[in-house]
Amino acid sequence: MDEYWYHLRSQDAELPGKHLLRHGLSRPESGPPVTSDALKLSEAVVTYQRLKGKGKAPTFLRAAERACGYVIDICGDKPLPDYTKANANAFRDALIQRGLAGSSITRIFGTVRAVFNFAVAEEGLSITSPFANVYYDRGAGVAERSPIPVKEIRAIQQQCHQIDDEMRWLVAIVADTGLRLAEAAGLLREDILEGEEGGLVARITPHPWRSLKTDSSKRTVPLVGSAKWAAQRILAREDGSKYAFPRYNKTAKTNANSASAGLNKWLKAYVPDGCTMHGFRHSMRDRLRAVECPSDIVDQIGGWNTEGVGHGYGEGYPDHVLRKWLERV
Repeated sequence: MDEYWYHLRSQDAELPGKHLLRHGLSRPESGPPVTSDALKLSEAVVTYQRLKGKGKAPTFLRAAERACGYVIDICGDKPLPDYTKANANAFRDALIQRGLAGSSITRIFGTVRAVFNFAVAEEGLSITSPFANVYYDRGAGVAERSPIPVKEIRAIQQQCHQIDDEMRWLVAIVADTGLRLAEAAGLLREDILEGEEGGLVARITPHPWRSLKTDSSKRTVPLVGSAKWAAQRILAREDGSKYAFPRYNKTAKTNANSASAGLNKWLKAYVPDGCTMHGFRHSMRDRLRAVECPSDIVDQIGGWNTEGVGHGYGEGYPDHVLRKWLERV
């Protein structure tokens, strides 16, 4: 293998799979000649995808190509040790000039660091990533996500009952559970089941068509209020689909983006400016605070990480405890 790579480098041969990356991945002709025997960034991307990309979604592979492609467009395709802090700062400045929000810059830098550090570890190089600890305003251009006021939530729930279709069932479930939209849209009908002590619950678990954001996202959430009504409507439907929301599961992956676009467009007439479907999740946190719900119960309902070693022990609160607090809101 070492001999094979030596011949590839000495002949300046095209890297297998290189055509899948953006055209800018090749070293600019005006750049300095490569003298290092270390991987170039374009090669690091291929290594990262080959070893880390097994079983991952296509978006995982594209993110590595896109983020590192930006670096190569701006700084050139260099051996990893040849990148400097000045290159990282120039990369940051170029992203800022493009008008990207701080959260987008953070995501891109995170992907570049992951590729860089993985390749460094694989090659056994003793270098530090220059893309770490790069300063920029992480809050720049980030729109604040506003919670939806309870009065508007009640009005929206009434509209859901009146229209009574699949899109409104999804809104109703999110409104009184605080589920992430993708979590709800990717539910199976069999994920809606009777809880340990009666009453319906939603089992939030990873599926091949819809992953979960964090380990703590795997949970069981009692269904009360509008969420219970929507769940009953889903279970009563007789269309033969295994999905709770077949409208958003027509392909191999749950189309949460389509759900977000369509529902936010409908929701706009009923909520203040700046509120979206994700606002229900913020509202649920506030509604639970308003009834003085303990924070660790709030975290379990919403699938948020809870600080402290002790919270990792045991199986968490039983369904009837969570239901008690959800019924209060």
